[in-house]
Amino acid sequence: MRLLLVLLPVLFLAMVVVWAAPPTTRRSDQSDTLHGKSIADPYRWLENPDSPESQAWIKEQNKHTRAWLDQAKGRDALAGRLAEINEYVRASAPEKVAGHLFYLRQDGKENQPSLYMRTPDGQSRVVLDVNTLSKEGLAAIATWAPSPDAKYVAYGIAKAGSDWNEWFVRDLRTGKNLDDHLEWVKFCSPVWSASGDGFYYTSYPKPKAGEELTAETKNARLYFHKVGQKQSEDKLIWDRPDQPEWRANPWVSKDGRYLVLVIEYGTRQEKRVEWVDLKMAGAKSTALVPDFIGDFNPIGVHQEGILFWTTAGAPRGRVVSIRPDRPAQADWKNLIAEAKEPLDGVWWGAGHLIGHYMEDAKSVVKAFTLDGKPARTLQLPGVGTAIWGKTAQNDTEQFFTYASYTQPPMVYRYDWASGDSSPLFANQYAFDPARFETRQVFYNSKDGTRVPMFVSSRKDLKRDGNNPVLLYGYGGFAISLTPAYNNLGMAWMEMGGIYAVANLRGGAEYGEEWHKAGMLKNKQNVFDDFIAAGEYLIREKYTRREKLAIYGGSNGGLLVGACLNQRPDLFGAAIPAVGVMDMLRFHKFTIGKAWASDYGDPDNAEDFAVLLRYSPLHNIRKGTQYPATMVMTADHDDRVVPAHSFKYAAALQTAQEGKAPILIRIAESAGHGAGKPRSKQIEEHVDVLSFLRLALRME
Repeated sequence: MRLLLVLLPVLFLAMVVVWAAPPTTRRSDQSDTLHGKSIADPYRWLENPDSPESQAWIKEQNKHTRAWLDQAKGRDALAGRLAEINEYVRASAPEKVAGHLFYLRQDGKENQPSLYMRTPDGQSRVVLDVNTLSKEGLAAIATWAPSPDAKYVAYGIAKAGSDWNEWFVRDLRTGKNLDDHLEWVKFCSPVWSASGDGFYYTSYPKPKAGEELTAETKNARLYFHKVGQKQSEDKLIWDRPDQPEWRANPWVSKDGRYLVLVIEYGTRQEKRVEWVDLKMAGAKSTALVPDFIGDFNPIGVHQEGILFWTTAGAPRGRVVSIRPDRPAQADWKNLIAEAKEPLDGVWWGAGHLIGHYMEDAKSVVKAFTLDGKPARTLQLPGVGTAIWGKTAQNDTEQFFTYASYTQPPMVYRYDWASGDSSPLFANQYAFDPARFETRQVFYNSKDGTRVPMFVSSRKDLKRDGNNPVLLYGYGGFAISLTPAYNNLGMAWMEMGGIYAVANLRGGAEYGEEWHKAGMLKNKQNVFDDFIAAGEYLIREKYTRREKLAIYGGSNGGLLVGACLNQRPDLFGAAIPAVGVMDMLRFHKFTIGKAWASDYGDPDNAEDFAVLLRYSPLHNIRKGTQYPATMVMTADHDDRVVPAHSFKYAAALQTAQEGKAPILIRIAESAGHGAGKPRSKQIEEHVDVLSFLRLALRME
């Protein structure tokens, strides 16, 4: 292993890179008139990925990309090292139900994590080995939830990375599935009744044949499924055909009285809340918070009030108590007030309210009494991210995972009495985390806003301006990039690279105000933040332009595409993955219309003008010298359909005036990213690192 570590920096020496022209893509005369403007869309035909012409295009593009990547020397050795890095046990934070611990666990050679259960006497067994469902690892556990009495577990299976799930119920006493089988389920988890006789779930109308991966996702319905019955017999609980973009997320109180429905409208962070009194036969849902005024997450019931974490009236989060018989905001009781640091989650454990705060994008965990008085700050293993599992409200035993950019996730048991944390599972790694370090730096964006960034590398790194840097970002939908480990980043750092993650506006690292500063008409702030991050890394001698690569997925793919158009001179390489690239048609596919809350609606003239200014597809300019770019997508991506990447790659290849390659890597039998098997992850990481070594000329 040590020999391989020594060899990695020179694996790509003495190679001659061939810059072959990409396949030619047919241009049509397709155009649309939108809000008085004529918008050309010459690659519209690629929106049908199953047509013979599209299939031929995909085959030729993959062949071209494969030929370019295969020039990289030492790919087999790199694949072997990535396999070694992968060989450690990973597990989710256990959920404790009726004295049993439930968690996902995956060893270093399995394609997918499986579901485990540890009984009160300490015995562990596999509940569901999902790797037996597909030898290629194309089936994954998308969601799961044990019943309150730990007799059953309901779980959903996703295939080939699709958002669609099939759900089943397993009897934990026999280890066998019941006859229950649910279809056309997505974007939800099972929520059991207090009695354990059934669960709530969200389903959507069955798409037309052939449109399963592209049809708009709307008209969600909430059902109750009773264990042992057919899906066709499930009881409809909530339906709003007049509001096809709404979706209800259920929650049931421990005493079984309250069913709370948090109503989402697209991806807006503002929600409304309804409730049902389950003790009253035939009761219908009633508005508890009738307007979309903030995010809400129910915690529990205390002294006749339902406790919620919310951003209503507190963009950085607080905890309030709302009585169903007195729901007016004037009657809400404030339990945990808004603080300087964002409070992004609260749970009830050890008889306390335990809050997860973000201090400059790092985890801080504080406990309060049920009346909201400060009790203690929980000690974490280091500066990173803690994710906590569910336990009973008065259980003094808590579980959490902790990770950083240089430390893979480890599961810890927190003892409330002593305040000590100890690892629940032993682990070994094929690398020494102590050889690496993470620094948090701050830089100013174009408008002077102070933005944090994590910079991770080997400890012996020299800031001489010659280091290859992989700069990652997201910046949207109130998603915070807190410290997280990934095998690609570790392999990159072993190869002498710097892995940098910028906490751009559009996320929620500093609360909802930070999110709003990077959405809708403020979206340009996100691109400015990312560009400023690259300029900082060059100015501070971490790297130089020729060695700076940018990387992002989904909304982060949009980020990379927009910045590539705006500053092609700043970067040496770019990897936009599964990106939203056509900002004028994103709302016409699957769940895309829901993103209008963050992006704006292309059918609205004012929003259209904003979107057109930065849409990656529509701001590619002929005659520009673009840096080496590898667009990445997958044939089963039904979140951001691959047509976004297809059209963008075709347009960029046509416009390129420089000598750098414009490639597109189209993964087969894969989706947006969730549930990707270990084997495909390693294949992808080898290609990403090979591309970077070639594009950045790491000799």
